[in-house]
Amino acid sequence: MEDRERKTINAALWARTTTMSGSGPPGWEEAERAMWEKTERGMRELRGLRKPEIKDVFERMAYLGAGDFYITNYHRHFPIEAFNPGAALVGEELYIFPRLIFEFYNYVSSVGVCHVSVEDLLSGQVGRTPLHTRIVLWPRNPWERLGCEDPRVFRRPGGWLVLYCGKGLYRLGDKPVKTDALALAVIDEEFRVLRRGYFSVRKGDSVWAPSNRDSSFLSLSGREATLATRPVVRGVKLCWRARADLEALEMPEESLEPVLGPEDWESHVGWSTNAIRLSGDEYLIGWHGVSKLDYAYRNGLAVLDAEGNLLAVSDYVLSPRGLYEEYGETCSCLFGCGLVLYKEFLIWVGGVCDACVGIFRTELDRALETLRWLRG
Repeated sequence: MEDRERKTINAALWARTTTMSGSGPPGWEEAERAMWEKTERGMRELRGLRKPEIKDVFERMAYLGAGDFYITNYHRHFPIEAFNPGAALVGEELYIFPRLIFEFYNYVSSVGVCHVSVEDLLSGQVGRTPLHTRIVLWPRNPWERLGCEDPRVFRRPGGWLVLYCGKGLYRLGDKPVKTDALALAVIDEEFRVLRRGYFSVRKGDSVWAPSNRDSSFLSLSGREATLATRPVVRGVKLCWRARADLEALEMPEESLEPVLGPEDWESHVGWSTNAIRLSGDEYLIGWHGVSKLDYAYRNGLAVLDAEGNLLAVSDYVLSPRGLYEEYGETCSCLFGCGLVLYKEFLIWVGGVCDACVGIFRTELDRALETLRWLRG
């Protein structure tokens, strides 16, 4: 099934092009222009919601380095880096989906899966390491040739939906160019990939595949989903909401709206984690902002409704500190991609400096106290 679909996806891929600066196939301009108008409006209207303050409410529980993941289905049994993991809770087990790198020359990533007792984590013990880890997602198409990065996982009956960044090559005329694609992998209970492809934006007959990543599911109904997403429009990086058709792998342009922008002291923002449902119409999600002053990646929390509208937002609640969090391939960088709720604890499973996996926890009530409610 996957081979047939891969050929279909590849044929469609080479028939269209995209670059981070906004090029694409014939007819893409209308969609891009409409997105840019919204981006300009978002940059004007979405500032002033936050302050440059840090209230770090998370306790450091564990760090997992490359040597803590033993790869069971590859000739290299230990990666050189493991970071930016997706996460999900299944019963008493925390499933971790780390981004893995084995070759440093091109920094090509894959996605693995392992699991650990959540009670062991909360008691300050990871248990026996290295954790047996299986690679489940690796590059198989030109559009992900340079890596499968930063997964956000969604558990559903029969398997998983994984949003990830496909870093790869696209055709611009007769030249390959590099960009990021927001990709979806449908994975079964045995962690076999049944289908994969990447999203485009459609406005009438105009179809555009912008550089995109840092996205999460909010709600899901049949083949339609609401996403928190982060398309890049003319180099500007805002947090958006969107509806998506999971079969056509398209987002209607009219459904895309920016909801959170960078403040004056930030170069850009993005969604950091999957979303957790708090109530019938409230979803808790992590976001990151990058400082113009020290280039650090710091994180906050937000609450969205089922349509992706911003209900509440915090200032920074998780900020790099100490040797482990300030030194690595990307210094002073804390990044998603996993957020889970277990009993009274909110557990953030994130990447640390592109060098290891960090596990952080706080009480949910304490996290919610940091929020500034805008509506609802």
